[in-house]
Amino acid sequence: MDALQQEIYKSVDALAPELIAMADAIFDDPELGDQEFRAYAKVTDFLKKHGFTVEDGVAGLKTACRATWGKGGPRIGLLGEYDALQIGHACGHHMQSPAMLGAAIALKETLKDTPATIVFLGTPAEETTSGKLPMAKAGLFDDLDMAFMMHSADTSTVDPTSLALNLVDFVYTGKAAHAASTPEKGINALAAIIMLYNGIGLLREHMRMDARVHGIITDGGKEANVVPARAAARFYIRAADRPYLNTLVEKVYNVARGAALATGAELSIQEVKAYDNKVSVPSLEALLRQEAIDAGAMNVSPPRKSTGSSDFSCVTYRVPGACVRAAFVPVGTPAHSQAYLDAGKSKEAHDSIIMSAKAVAVTALRLVRDPARLNAVKEEFSKAKADFDAKV
Repeated sequence: MDALQQEIYKSVDALAPELIAMADAIFDDPELGDQEFRAYAKVTDFLKKHGFTVEDGVAGLKTACRATWGKGGPRIGLLGEYDALQIGHACGHHMQSPAMLGAAIALKETLKDTPATIVFLGTPAEETTSGKLPMAKAGLFDDLDMAFMMHSADTSTVDPTSLALNLVDFVYTGKAAHAASTPEKGINALAAIIMLYNGIGLLREHMRMDARVHGIITDGGKEANVVPARAAARFYIRAADRPYLNTLVEKVYNVARGAALATGAELSIQEVKAYDNKVSVPSLEALLRQEAIDAGAMNVSPPRKSTGSSDFSCVTYRVPGACVRAAFVPVGTPAHSQAYLDAGKSKEAHDSIIMSAKAVAVTALRLVRDPARLNAVKEEFSKAKADFDAKV
């Protein structure tokens, strides 16, 4: 352990009882997205107690905040979530804000007079509407020099990639008729949905290997003897980079329009949400992963080569960022499961909170105290972002 790690570890260890108590309290009182009022109060009260200036309700979200401490220097972004699923905290979000708060206070105590600004961003509703989207639109991440997050997992690692995503609802409106006596008077909205499905299936042959299009029928009609006047489907459209995904989305939309033209049904397309791809900064990810190992991460694994999508990419598409995935359940345990929920207050969960706080704080402090290293990280990000933006 070097001197810098010793400074941070001592601060985090002193905070550990309070951080663990907060995590357990949030776990015991789960709240759904955009309704995390009690968890939000715990987080913001903690920040105020430790000298942070808190802006409530940023980006028009009642449970989103931006809290700052310090002046000048690099701006260190630390993101925390606190929303639960219907079954409770089966994705570990009760651990995220306490871990990032631990990192924030440890940095504050260690930085002292070093020019730097710590920015804690409370980001609600990750599981549903995703508070990071309006926060990104409001420019709340744009002035950060670096951004960090943690997420619970079954192995400890970092994610170098995440897929850009569009979540889209397709709704066809046709005309009801008796399916046996006067079917010729109807316009079958379900037929349009089936054509959409089949058209997407044919389109897959001409997609890049990294692309994914998958969905469900959310409304297929109500009665088998009535020509369906309404039918709907929801699709996730994903790809490794936003520029290519935009072209793929338009191809899927053309399939949908073709189905409407063929059946005579009217089509409504509604984009539910959209994530950018992550822009990877390998040197930053390697540094954070090593700091996690040094801080005692469990079940360490190599960086994942195949991932889904994350709204954290809305941050890492704009500024250099990395997320430490902190193991607290046996390898292979899926998130959003009862087993994940049952481990939420385990010793392993508590240990992962403290480990993540240490790893993130040390990583940020190393960059603040080594401007050349931070500049190299920012240049690496800029080059990777330019490479993405140049793709067609």
